[in-house]
Formats: sequence, C-alpha cells, structure tokens
Amino acid sequence: MAGKVLSLLPPLLLAAAGLAGLLLLCVPTRDVREPPALKYGIVLDAGSSHTSMFVYKWPADKENDTGIVGQHSSCDVPGGGISSYADNPPGAGQSLVECLEQALRDVPKDRHAGTPLYLGATAGMRLLNLTNPEASASVLAAVTRMLTQYPFDFRGAHILSGQDEGVFGWVTANYLLENFIKITFETTGPVEDRANEVQLRLYGQNYQVYTHSFLCYGRDQVLQRLLASALQTHGFHPCWPKGFSTQVLLGDVYQSPCTAAQQPQAFNSSARVSLSGSSDPHLCRDLVSGLFSFSSCPFSRCSFNGVFQPPVAGNFIAFSAFFYTVNFLRTSMGLPVATLQQLEAASVNVCNQTWAQLQARVPGQRAHLADYCAGAMFVQQLLSRGYGFDERTFGGVTFQKKAADTAVGWALGYMLNLTNLIPADPPGLRKGTDFSSWVVLLLIFASALLASLVLLLRQVHSAKLPSTI
Repeated sequence: MAGKVLSLLPPLLLAAAGLAGLLLLCVPTRDVREPPALKYGIVLDAGSSHTSMFVYKWPADKENDTGIVGQHSSCDVPGGGISSYADNPPGAGQSLVECLEQALRDVPKDRHAGTPLYLGATAGMRLLNLTNPEASASVLAAVTRMLTQYPFDFRGAHILSGQDEGVFGWVTANYLLENFIKITFETTGPVEDRANEVQLRLYGQNYQVYTHSFLCYGRDQVLQRLLASALQTHGFHPCWPKGFSTQVLLGDVYQSPCTAAQQPQAFNSSARVSLSGSSDPHLCRDLVSGLFSFSSCPFSRCSFNGVFQPPVAGNFIAFSAFFYTVNFLRTSMGLPVATLQQLEAASVNVCNQTWAQLQARVPGQRAHLADYCAGAMFVQQLLSRGYGFDERTFGGVTFQKKAADTAVGWALGYMLNLTNLIPADPPGLRKGTDFSSWVVLLLIFASALLASLVLLLRQVHSAKLPSTI
C-alpha cells in the first residue's frame, strides 16, 4: 500500500504546482525500515542441574534495536547438567543430541551455516573446575566435539564466571523490557568493592552495574548444605515434610566443595543413612539462617558473608529457582506472596504440610515436592535478611519466567554480547515519513487539485460566453 501511495505523489504535486501555485510543506518524519529476512542464534545454558537450549531470531537489518531479538524455540536437555558427567565425559556430549536435532528443524536449512552456536556453563562446571580441573576440561572437550559435528557456526563452549552470569542476566532483562533508560540495580553511589562493579556502555549511555555471584548459594548446593546440616544437627530433616523419608548416600552429601566444611573427620562414603522429615518450619528457618553470616563487614554496608552491597533500589526480576519456588506457593498452594510478610507466612504454611497433604494438593508431582519448604524458606530469608529488602523495596520485585515471550536468564544477554548485537553507540537510521503525515499531505494536495480544477472549469466556461460589443 505504501508503494502505491508514493507512486501517486509526483503527478499530484505537479498538478498542484502548475494550476494553483507552488505549495511548500514541512512533513514530520519518524524512523522506519523495510522488512528483512530473519537471522538465528543458539545458546546452550549448561546449568548445574540441567541444560536448556534457546533458539533466538531477529530481523537481519534490525540487529541493533532494543527488544528486536526474541526467542524462537527452546528445548530442555534430558538428564542432569553436564557437570554430572565428570566420570563419563562422552555422555555429556551425547546428552545434547536430542535438542541439537530439534535445532536443525527449528532453524531453516539455508540459515544453518550462518547461525552462531554457543555453550555457556555456570555454577556446576565452576565447582567441578575448582575440584577437578581435568574432569572439567574433559567434559568441555566432549561437548565441543559433539557441537562441532553440527552445521551451525559453533563459537565455543566456556565456563562463565559468576560476574558474567549476573551481568548477562541484567542485559537480558533490560533488553527484553526495552528498559535501557531506567536500569535494574544500576548504582548511583560508589561501589566500594571493585570486584562487584561492571562498567557498561550500551546505546550511547554509560551504566555502572553492581553484581555479585554467591558460589554455593544456588538451589542444588543450598539443598545439599541443608541436608548436611540436618544430618549433623538433628538426625532428621526439619525442612522435609513429615511422612517423607529416603536413603541418603553419605558420599553424595559430602562430595561437593560447598559441603566440605561440614564433612565429618571420618565417615564411610559408601554408607547409606535413612533420613525422615518432620514438617517443622521453625527448625527449618534456623537451619536456613545458618547459611548466612552477618558477623563482620569490612565495608560501609554488606549483604552477608562480608560482601559489599549498595542499598537495593529500583525494579528487580527474580527468575529461575526464585520464580519456580514462588510460583509453586502462588499456584499449587494458592497462597498470596505479594508482600514479604505474606511470603514468610506462605513459607511457614508449606513447611507445616505433611507428605500426604502435599501429595494430595499436588497429585502426580513427586519430583522436588519435598524440597519446596526449604526452597521457600531460603528465598524468604535471602531476600529479607540476605539482600535487605523491606516491605517497600520488595514491591519492586517481580517473579517471572519470561519477558516478551522470551525466557529471562543470562543466555540471551550472552549471545547479544558475543554477536555484537548491542553496539556502544546508537544505531543510525534512515528517515521516513510517518503514515499519518502522508495522509494529511495527500488531503492537502487533493484539496489544492480540486480548487485548481474548479478554477480551470470557470475559465473554460467564461471563454465560451459570447463577447459584448
């Protein structure tokens, strides 16, 4: 339609100029672009408990626009995270096949060779790299061999630092929310610990971002640490529901560097211990509180464990395990969590449930069901005591899995950074005329043309009248 309108303008302009004089107009413009072909990118998020694949797409000529890149599809890799294959590295590569085959179908064949493919590993591989660097290298080599067998533009498998993970998650959230003006946890005051500060330049603006990753405070490691504490302190697990019991392999409990400090001087790693739950929210809270230390702070203010943190301010998106935990309280348990007080009450409520009551409320969902009390208590304690949210600032926290139909996490921000889809300076645009301006312009020209035709007809009519002598 736009092409047809444009093709009519030259004769209209010519007629108006020839019959009614020259009309000069100043037309407001806006930025427009023509529809391009699509490009694709793939990121494998190799987390501690599982791996997810995300396929992104974007219009080829809009690579530098905020919010243009979106999620095309996703795939959850079956099995555990790649770090769980420390004793069988080839298995790590083989585990990715199902999702990689899906990627072959999701991305058009003529785009395969130009589609960047990345794998980023996080906490699980960071821990493995600390305890067994050789196994870590073997796992990365195995997944690299598998990924290079596919026709995509593979650009490496790397272990992300905790700082990288935090910053790329920040970029993802703000990119999807088109929020590069008002930024989530952009700091205005000085960051006293430079290890927690990242300077970014995006779209011609400078940002000072606070970020810190607490190793051993991810969901899986927190559950392991609570399990180790329950074994040592109680002989039962106060965060597990009453009526739930399982056999615990001691070697599994203490194999993580996160539980090394809790390891007994002598124990049989192949021994199994029966452990039961007690549905005790107060003892569970005490167990969770033991994960945090507030005894000393070398800075003007800290979160916990002596780590500097500026005051929380602005809007926050809590995703991943935060989202799943709060979503369980909100949907499966039907509990309000809009305030910190409600979140605390909901945590106590779920911790009071017996195993039979939980199964009746959420039938058929046995996986992770026994751990929701511990998860809820940890989220509540971390946000209130750890990070220092109060009722006012908690109102700025949103628990969500997606934004703009795209999963919130570090993966998109990672790809945007590595593919240079967000430049340092604002992109240059061609100028086009706004559609409403074209409508006004056409109406003016049409009126001018009509006036010119009326004038022409009057002149012709006057010429046909007989002359007076």
